[in-house]
Amino acid sequence: MKISVIGTGYVGLVTGTCLAETGNEVICVDIDKEKVKKMRNGEVPIYEPHLDVLFERNIKAGRLRFTTSLEEGLNHGEIIFLALPTPEDEDGSADLSYVLGVAEDIGRLMNDYKVIVDKSTVPVGTAEKVNEVISKNAKCDFDVVSNPEFLREGFAVDDFLKPERIVVGSTSERAIELMKKLYKPYVRSGNPIIIMDEKSAELTKYAANSFLATKITFMNEIANYCEKVGADVSKVRIGMGTDSRIGKRFLFPGIGYGGSCFPKDVKALHKSGKDDNYDFKILESVIDVNATQKLALLPKIKNHFKDNLKGKTFAMWGLAFKPETDDIREAPALDIINELLNEGAKIKAFDPEAMNNVARKCGDKIEFSKTMYDALQGTDALIICTEWSIFRTPDFDKIKNNLTDNVIFDGRNLYDLEDIKKENLSYYSIGREAIISQI
Repeated sequence: MKISVIGTGYVGLVTGTCLAETGNEVICVDIDKEKVKKMRNGEVPIYEPHLDVLFERNIKAGRLRFTTSLEEGLNHGEIIFLALPTPEDEDGSADLSYVLGVAEDIGRLMNDYKVIVDKSTVPVGTAEKVNEVISKNAKCDFDVVSNPEFLREGFAVDDFLKPERIVVGSTSERAIELMKKLYKPYVRSGNPIIIMDEKSAELTKYAANSFLATKITFMNEIANYCEKVGADVSKVRIGMGTDSRIGKRFLFPGIGYGGSCFPKDVKALHKSGKDDNYDFKILESVIDVNATQKLALLPKIKNHFKDNLKGKTFAMWGLAFKPETDDIREAPALDIINELLNEGAKIKAFDPEAMNNVARKCGDKIEFSKTMYDALQGTDALIICTEWSIFRTPDFDKIKNNLTDNVIFDGRNLYDLEDIKKENLSYYSIGREAIISQI
């Protein structure tokens, strides 16, 4: 099939590349000329495991091409994916200006039947708005479909190629049949293509992300309470997770969620509820608790150093909002960095992929290190903000030999408490007892 993808951000690039991988002819459209030039030369503009291999293979095979011309994209594709930004507005709502702006251009430019697919995460009723905007100038038939993405950063390629489910929101049999044909190679193991109306499909994405964010936030609340009463959240988590009604996933406490999806989607659903005179009380609490949780390590740090952080130097492991990505949007590490700098502290940071992005944001306010152990040199304490695998089994002797004050502040509970007790380190984590070194 001939497919066009408008927008080459995270969702658009993964979508276009993975659609090309099953033999479709894909054109990706972006207004950024320099970005398009680099992609044509085989440069992947984002870090996502395994994407580079598929990207290079499909460019060489001629199945994946790039252009700055929306008209070229429209002339090529029978199915047009809109993978455009829907950034958070000041009031928490999703900004649809990019989506509706392109929709207006599509109405003027298309000259035969197209299926226009909303791939971006958008509020309920967006398909109707897109339909209305295109209809103002359309000279031919078209259908608008809601097809939300469920891609996890760090696992996006696998999620696309082997989806748990595909949601298609449409009441057009013609569009539904084309979407089924397109996605058939991805559901050979029997996972469902779920057909529903457009509004239900749009809400499904927001509901799924908001539920997962709520699950994380509830576990963080339990962790905070564990600290008050002397319980161990790691044991509580196991006791809860073995209940099949609850499940084991998204029960790991820490310093809050970040990224491009959970914060934005929770706020957008909360704002949409207000616009329709419905108050999502749970989501309001989720937003408030997560904002506080991002700084859960700060009181522990201040207490350990007796409220005097001026002149202290902290090593920081992990800057991305989660492992296996270079995405720093809403990353808790950034909140902690700002607070420490305001207290007069210095920071030496290491992250396997996200340092360039943080450097563009922070400039020379913090120092970046080539390795995780280089970051420790000349520092007073270690702060862990992201659970990269390489941090899970460190050389504790190297840690102790470099830190002036042998203390770790672990925002992701990477280490077993019994193991830490053998290392003669002071150790603070989330929802568990603090370990104070006797040396």
